[in-house]
Amino acid sequence: YARFARQHARRFLTQRFAEAGKPIPAAPHRPAPASWDDDSLTVAWLGHATVLINFYGTWLLTDPALRSNVGVNVAGLTIGPRRLVKPALSISELPPLDAVLVSHAHMDHCDLGTLRRLPRQTQVVVQKGNLDLVRRFRQLHELEWGESVEIDGTRIESIKVNHWGARKLTDKHRGYGGFLISKRGRALVFGGDTAYTNAFASLRHRAAIDLAILPIGAYDPYIHAHANPEQSWAMRREMNATYILPMHHSTFQLSREPLGEPVTRLLKAAGDERWRVALTEPGQTWRLPAQAEQERVA
Repeated sequence: YARFARQHARRFLTQRFAEAGKPIPAAPHRPAPASWDDDSLTVAWLGHATVLINFYGTWLLTDPALRSNVGVNVAGLTIGPRRLVKPALSISELPPLDAVLVSHAHMDHCDLGTLRRLPRQTQVVVQKGNLDLVRRFRQLHELEWGESVEIDGTRIESIKVNHWGARKLTDKHRGYGGFLISKRGRALVFGGDTAYTNAFASLRHRAAIDLAILPIGAYDPYIHAHANPEQSWAMRREMNATYILPMHHSTFQLSREPLGEPVTRLLKAAGDERWRVALTEPGQTWRLPAQAEQERVA
């Protein structure tokens, strides 16, 4: 812990003083989940790795972090990175959820303050070794890579990624991963946090993946833990996902790359296939095009 403090404390404190007293701007877009139907796949990016999903009537929320700060709780205050933009929906504005998916224990993906305000009857799916973080909920599912659970007719499987799971540097027993989510012959992937890995490539032989939700930010200098935009585009291609929803950018300043760089690099990597990029700004909503549904069925 002392070494970690020496390496990061000065930069951390400088950022906190610089943002003190400044208002957090609203997200540029606002989802309207009450208008979504249950006949397709519809998603809204609420910021960072928090995505609201209606998967043919199954409502899911990934890696919930919907407060102004994430980090360590000290005397009732959360000491950690502050949002650059407000969540596109507040906790009270969320629709009823069938399940919450938590990819790993890092505080920007598993915010206990957000989890404490979600209804206790909501089912929660976590990676192995993380049950203690969600024990207030009544229905819990702990998965190792390759294990799955069915919720409301939707199969949710834990999948391998390239990351790490310790929340406080020393609790190295905590698992981490992504999720392969399937229903009605359709599938999407939530990658959580990951550096580049060829583990996603094996999924192309198991499911027709419509959407890959993958991280594209916080790679400078943390490329060993976070994929850069070109690598996420490559992972999308290797798993043969039709579309990519880029996340883990433009919400918290966690690394050195300029704020708009991840999206710019992703769109450049996509080139003539920019149509595959589902959305790029917090709060935007995306619905699987009818043509894509028909093509998968064919």
